[in-house]
Amino acid sequence: MKRLVLALLLLALPAWADDGYRTGDYRAPVPLELEGAVTLDTDEARDLLAGGGVVVIDVLPAPRRAADGAWLVPKPRLSLPGAVWLANAGYGDLPPAMEAWFAGQLNRLSGGDTARPLLFFCIIDCWMSWNAARRALSLGHRRVYWYPDGSDGWAFAGLPLERVDPRGP
Repeated sequence: MKRLVLALLLLALPAWADDGYRTGDYRAPVPLELEGAVTLDTDEARDLLAGGGVVVIDVLPAPRRAADGAWLVPKPRLSLPGAVWLANAGYGDLPPAMEAWFAGQLNRLSGGDTARPLLFFCIIDCWMSWNAARRALSLGHRRVYWYPDGSDGWAFAGLPLERVDPRGP
């Protein structure tokens, strides 16, 4: 009986990679902050966007691509204004090619400036944005912002959303 209880407890624990990224159960309550990043509420995220100069990065997962390379997105993604959707970049275990693509996208979007502000988000209670923001910090980006309420929090506040198409390798 003790072994069964222990096994069930272990199954209930979130999956984590050896390097500290969340690798499973991505739709779960997230921490209150991310060390090294600035965690924003909706008003702070709105003010940051209004100030300009920030790269707004949506990391919501997207379905796999069709054989012709087209994204199989069942409904339009409504995102924060000006966002770039780096689909699937928030998984905890990224294959080397995807990790290199993500690093290249951050470099391109920031113009190679590791001090350019980057704002990461997904939807509420989504670890994808936490992982992506953490990975940006590990890549040397120094002004990383994390908006854990994401597009859900934005919509709940009555702020405008825009349609965005996914990008991916």
